[in-house]
Amino acid sequence: MVLGLGEQDEGRQLSYFVGSSSRSPSPSSITRGLGFRNVSPSRQKVIKTKPRGLDEEMIATFAKASHTDNVVVHMEDNIWAMLPEDLLSEILARVPPFMIFRLRSVCKRWNSILQDNGFLKFHSQVPSHGPCLITFWKNSQTPQCSVFSLPLKQWYKIPFSFLPQWAFWLVGSSGGLVCFSGLDGLTFRTLICNPLTQSWRALPSMHYNQQRQLIMVVDRKTRSFKVIAASDIYGDKSLPTEVYDSKIDSWSVHQTMPAVNLCSSKMAFCDSKLYMETISPLGLMMYQLDAGYWEHIPAKFPRSLLDGYLVAGTQKRLFLVGRIGLYSTLQSMRIWELDNEKVIWIEVSRMPPRYFRALLRLSAERFECFGQDNLICFTSWNQGKGLIFDVDKKAWSWIAGCALQTYNSQVCFYEPRFDASIY
Repeated sequence: MVLGLGEQDEGRQLSYFVGSSSRSPSPSSITRGLGFRNVSPSRQKVIKTKPRGLDEEMIATFAKASHTDNVVVHMEDNIWAMLPEDLLSEILARVPPFMIFRLRSVCKRWNSILQDNGFLKFHSQVPSHGPCLITFWKNSQTPQCSVFSLPLKQWYKIPFSFLPQWAFWLVGSSGGLVCFSGLDGLTFRTLICNPLTQSWRALPSMHYNQQRQLIMVVDRKTRSFKVIAASDIYGDKSLPTEVYDSKIDSWSVHQTMPAVNLCSSKMAFCDSKLYMETISPLGLMMYQLDAGYWEHIPAKFPRSLLDGYLVAGTQKRLFLVGRIGLYSTLQSMRIWELDNEKVIWIEVSRMPPRYFRALLRLSAERFECFGQDNLICFTSWNQGKGLIFDVDKKAWSWIAGCALQTYNSQVCFYEPRFDASIY
């Protein structure tokens, strides 16, 4: 039974995507073997169709060819509809993940392929689409979600009505999975979901079930994940560190962090270690995930640091990002890297003044900072702007679009993957 489109339309859809997607494999070997006819780029016809499942304000112009030497395959519709299952899976695995919502509605066959283990196997072998940003907010109790693709420089809306009402705080993302937390009545709960497959599950309750700072880490090799609930102060007592392991589906209680006063910045997970800023004792607290204990690192903060954020980079690099300066006219945004041998912060870059003034017009404005793969993202609460810094390339670029302009939106980096299972 065909849903929405027939087999001929199925053929047209696949022909359209292979011809327009820059991620698609070269069809020359296929066409030579099967005797298909090539059409020169100058004779290419642009098919104007509205992708299904995407908000019409967020639609990308998929029909534009990125290179003049692209080869477009034109085949008979009945041949496209009869492609072997393994070949069709390989092609679909190379389609940008956000376009899958459109492909699901083509027919039952495609909908089943996109959930098949064979397709997930192909998808796991294909290089990642690239870094993305995911934003989440609630508008009149209705969850809203948008994803910004850095490679495509385009915003997409993803249906997010599958989450329960108590899922309100975006904790973070890792390995294609996204973690949320919230209060279900008086109970603090945590869930893991995959926005692309629209699947989720709630984790069991912690031993000390109060609202906590959380961070999620996915291990794709072992197909498992862990959620760390950092030590926190609740009332007049310190709560111990708890770690959830998906392999055993339970929380385990670990050492209480020996720190009196924590900074309000977010945590950073780098090289199997969790880092937090502390005022007493001054420096960093490092949690060894494998060993399960805390250690103090006496790395003094730079002078006149107003607000600092820890950001994890690649190859065991840990960054500190924050504003410097006591007066608004002298403030600047700087980036430091931790020298593990000397236990000091080394300045590696400064935000150009024109970007700093555009991001934060007032000295008291709040901003958020987070990172992934040596990319650091800055977002301004009041200005509704986003700025990306590439540490390796030393390049700054604005985030296009307006999906960050919602005052209560929560943002983090996200790696879209269909093969990311909630285990």
